[in-house]
Amino acid sequence: MQQGNLVKKGQFYFIYDISPNLVLEDKTKRGLEVREHALDDKYGVEADQGMIHDMDGIGHKVGIRWYFPQPKYTLEQVVKIAEEMESRYKAIREMTCPDD
Repeated sequence: MQQGNLVKKGQFYFIYDISPNLVLEDKTKRGLEVREHALDDKYGVEADQGMIHDMDGIGHKVGIRWYFPQPKYTLEQVVKIAEEMESRYKAIREMTCPDD
């Protein structure tokens, strides 16, 4: 995401200030084509979503970036959500690559 100011980054995420939103971008979804811009069920905010396919060829919608309106969400709230995502990915990495 080129436009906007990078305000925080983690190992698995970026947070940008793109007024009037704070945008949380999942680094693990870089390069994934945006298929739709829709309301995210989990966070209740607009999100860019893509499609990944499992081993059986079944497609699953996944969030690529989420747009948190600044009047409703503070940077601290978005960072908390990002850190939860970070923890989830670190746990997955530990289970799948314990020696890394």
